Amino acid sequence: MSIESIIGITSGIIGIVCGVYGGYVWLEKKLQKPSMSVLFDQLTDKKSSDEKRREILMKLNSYPLINHRIKEDYIQNFALEKRGRETVLFDILDCNDIEPTDDICKGLIGVSMPSIKTRYQEKRQSNIKDDALTTSVINTEPKAASAQVCGEQTVYLSALLKTKYPDTCESLVQILERHHVKYGFLEGTKDIWCRDYMPVQTKSGKYIQFKYEPSYLKTENGWDESRSDVEEVCRLNNIDAEPSNINLDGGNVLICGDRAIISERVFAENQDYNRDQLLSELGRLLECEIIIIPDQKSDMTGHADGMVRFVDKNTILGNDLASELKYWREGMQKVIVEKGLKYINVPFFEPKDRKHPLSAVGIYVNYLQVNNLIVLPVFGRDEDKQAVDVIKEAFPDKIIETIDYTDVAQEGGLLNCTTWVVY
Repeated sequence: MSIESIIGITSGIIGIVCGVYGGYVWLEKKLQKPSMSVLFDQLTDKKSSDEKRREILMKLNSYPLINHRIKEDYIQNFALEKRGRETVLFDILDCNDIEPTDDICKGLIGVSMPSIKTRYQEKRQSNIKDDALTTSVINTEPKAASAQVCGEQTVYLSALLKTKYPDTCESLVQILERHHVKYGFLEGTKDIWCRDYMPVQTKSGKYIQFKYEPSYLKTENGWDESRSDVEEVCRLNNIDAEPSNINLDGGNVLICGDRAIISERVFAENQDYNRDQLLSELGRLLECEIIIIPDQKSDMTGHADGMVRFVDKNTILGNDLASELKYWREGMQKVIVEKGLKYINVPFFEPKDRKHPLSAVGIYVNYLQVNNLIVLPVFGRDEDKQAVDVIKEAFPDKIIETIDYTDVAQEGGLLNCTTWVVY
């Protein structure tokens, strides 16, 4: 046999061996399971379909760390919607009673999640069996406690908030749970601004349902379809309120003791009423003195809660007067003198945002106040710390929490707008 033949045979054998080895490596990779974190990334990929996501959940369920604990009905009904990674992670663990150990969290999302672990444990310790983000219909407990004006308060949110802004909603819910604040979700709403269309509760605990037909939701601008049917919302959520023909948004009513602040927008919305007659009726319904402040002409709603808030009945927080336009500053100073009010300046700013012309970013006074807790919106600006310091000084006995509410604020409202607080 010639040397050339030997070389040819040897090369052929080497080629066959390499081919077999290459095929083995390819097959091994093909058969190798992807990591849990890779599957979780695919599960939360916005471009995937829910059908594909259910297949991924079935695969995740077979991994030793999960050990087939994800329930079949949960898998079959899984839908990502607009939820983020942390929201999905907690939902999987919570709904299937899987303890969020460090190994499971690191396996699925790459890092341990102490906040998820804390929330999971707190829910179980409190014997809350239902998923907090599916709580929907108000029961009669808040109504029964409503006459106790100084009693414990409950926060309600539109059910749409958890659908449209799941991560922000979850962040807010975590704060409420951390401070043991009762909360629930309102069904039948058409937008997230529940403060405006829900009844106003008076100091005696009575609910007053004002007419909800604001001029800024007229048909010509296409927003009329987003106007909630207040009678239907109250019916669905078991609320019994006294009706009024006065057209008034809840965001334009601030009550503290025997005083209420309402902006002068109420006159433009109720031109069939004589001014004195309107003030008299409002005073009767709300059981307090009515203080009228100028409205902001640049704000289509004219709501008081975007301008000022009560600290006590003789002290108010408000957007920094020195930074306001002359007409509003002078009008507000006149009210301060006439009503003997102390005014505390709060920083605010107006970002240039052409994509969001209705943005409420920069308005710190539109915070959530419930029981001994204040949840203050922040926006990642230098003004954040200044605002926190002012609020802490004004409310030394209250707990101050902050939340990034930018995504909601860009639509035109903030925390007071998206919450309805009752006794």
